[in-house]
Amino acid sequence: MPIASNSLPTDIEMLQRLVVLQQSAIDERDRQLEEFRRSHEAAHSELTRKKAEALHLRTWIEKLELQIARLKRMQFGRSSERLARIDQLELIVEELEASCAQIDSESTAPAGSAAATPRKAPTRKPLPEHLPRETLLHEPESSCPQCGSQMRRIGEDISEMLEYVPAHWKVLRHVRPKLGCRCCEQIVQMPAASRPIERGFAGPGLLAHVLVSKYADHLPLYRQSAIYARDGVELERSTLADWVGAAARLLTPLVDALRRHVLGAAKLHAD
Repeated sequence: MPIASNSLPTDIEMLQRLVVLQQSAIDERDRQLEEFRRSHEAAHSELTRKKAEALHLRTWIEKLELQIARLKRMQFGRSSERLARIDQLELIVEELEASCAQIDSESTAPAGSAAATPRKAPTRKPLPEHLPRETLLHEPESSCPQCGSQMRRIGEDISEMLEYVPAHWKVLRHVRPKLGCRCCEQIVQMPAASRPIERGFAGPGLLAHVLVSKYADHLPLYRQSAIYARDGVELERSTLADWVGAAARLLTPLVDALRRHVLGAAKLHAD
């Protein structure tokens, strides 16, 4: 901090002490500047390294996506082998994209530093219109914070966030009251509701979910059992296997109809 010349002491010893204090302050400032310079150089080097790593990962992602596209266009070879290879490559791409996103977030330059190399942002698709909308209103105080007058709405900003509501379980209780006649003692009751599996407790929606998860989403029964257990619903793999077998028997008429329809065509292409 500069000192005015008219406020300097006249005593030589005091002047010497003042010079020592000023020099110490200058030395401390120089030390802090040197530490800041070294820290800035280290951060710049780390930022450069992360940018190079991200560029390498994005190049690899593009190569893998091209390879996936080629595999999907292949017409020869076993379908199971192609699908397994595609699933493996798509999993690698997902991991690499996550790594790139992490690098981008870690290497974001702070305010005032050199601007990061611009990267083409992916085009964001609009959120599906068929999804239900839940409006959350964030309304400020209606009184003016400056003068206290009543404020009026002059507009609004709307932004949307995609949210996922986890699937939930429920138990359907079928109640069949019994009615009795006091005159003739006749008793009536509605017949029991039909079940997809005789004496089974699985509803049709649950059976459909198990089948789609197994055959469309390639989710083994033991993994499904573990997922359901996290929700507090204990379903053994053997139970799920019994349901799959019973559902296959239920779907036999549909399978037969599909077979007749396919075999009735003039030409049949198979892989």
